[in-house]
Amino acid sequence: MSNYALILAGGSGTRFWPLSRNAKPKQLLNLFGSGTMLRQAIDRVKGLVPAENIFILTNHLQEAEVRRQAAELPAENIVAEPARRDTAPAVALGVGLIARRNPQANMIIIPSDSLILEDSAFRSLAAEALSLAAREKALITIGIKPTWACPSYGYIERAEKLNNNALTHNCYEVVRFREKPDAATAAEYLAGGNFSWNAGIFIWNVDYVRHQLSAHSPELAAFITQLIQTPELPSFIRQQFPALTPISIDFALLEKADRVLNFEAGFDWDDVGSWISVGKYLPQQANGNASNSPLSQEQAKNNIVFTDSGKRVALVGVQDLIVVDTGDALLVAHRAEADKIKNIVSALPEDLV
Repeated sequence: MSNYALILAGGSGTRFWPLSRNAKPKQLLNLFGSGTMLRQAIDRVKGLVPAENIFILTNHLQEAEVRRQAAELPAENIVAEPARRDTAPAVALGVGLIARRNPQANMIIIPSDSLILEDSAFRSLAAEALSLAAREKALITIGIKPTWACPSYGYIERAEKLNNNALTHNCYEVVRFREKPDAATAAEYLAGGNFSWNAGIFIWNVDYVRHQLSAHSPELAAFITQLIQTPELPSFIRQQFPALTPISIDFALLEKADRVLNFEAGFDWDDVGSWISVGKYLPQQANGNASNSPLSQEQAKNNIVFTDSGKRVALVGVQDLIVVDTGDALLVAHRAEADKIKNIVSALPEDLV
C-alpha cells in the first residue's frame, strides 16, 4: 500500500495526424486493436499498486477522455495541468500529490504513450525497483537495452554493476545522461555496451526525491512543500503551476542528483514515435505493405495504410507511402517524410487540429 504510480498522459496530437488531434493524442487512440496506450498503461501498473494509488496527469484538452478511459480510478487522482511546463514541473506536481497522501511513499513514473508488450516482465522489474527504492538512497531509472544505434532516443551511460545479491535483475550505477546523439555517436554507444535507452521510467522514494530536489532544484522543492500544505489544492495548482520554469526532469534533477541507478530492461519497448513505428505492428501484407483494413494492391510495396472505418483501400503502382483516412481528413505522405507530418498541423483549419 506504500507503492504509488504516476502516469504522464499529456502531449499533443501532431505526429499521428489525422487520427490524433489535440484532444486525442496517440495515448488515447486504439492504434493496435488491443486498447488505447493509456488503458494499457493503467492495466500494467494495476498489477503493481492498488487502483486507488494510481495518479494520472493530463491537460484540460484531454481531461474528459482520460477520465472516461480511467473511470475506475478515484476522480481526485486525475489532475489536469493548467499549462504545459515540460516533465520536471509535471513530476513535481505528481510527487506533491502523492506526498499529500503518503509522505513515505515509493513511486514509479511512466509515460502513457510507450508500447510495452510484456507486462509481466515489466511488473517483475518494476516491483524490484520499487523495493530497492525503499532501501537505497538513490533515484532509479529503467532503461531499455538498445537493439540498434538509434539517434532519436536519449541514452543512459552506466558504470559498475551494483553489488547486491538480493537483486534478481541487473542494476548499475549511472555515470551520466546523454542527449539524443548523431548516428555515429549512437553507433559508438551501441558498441560500448554500457548504454541504455532512456525510456522516461523513474522510481524513487518520495522523501528522498524531495531531498534531492531541495539540493538541486529548489523552485520545484518549494512548490511541492507548498502543495502539500495548501488547504485549497485546485486553486493552488491553477495559480502556481503555470509559474514554474519549463524544464525536463533530466536537466532539472537526474543529471545533478547525488546518486542514480539504472535497471536495464530486456522487455519489448517502443515509444511509437511516428506512423513508421505503427506500421511495424499492423497486419503485414504482401510486398512489405501494412494495413489495418482490407487491402488490394497492384505493383505496390512498402506502404502503410490506416483507416478508422475499415474500408477497403486499393493501391496501384505506389511505394513507400503513408495513407491515413479518418473520414473528415486524408493524409498521404512519403515514408521518408514521416517526421514532417507534425509540421502540416499548423496549416490546417482549427476544426481538424
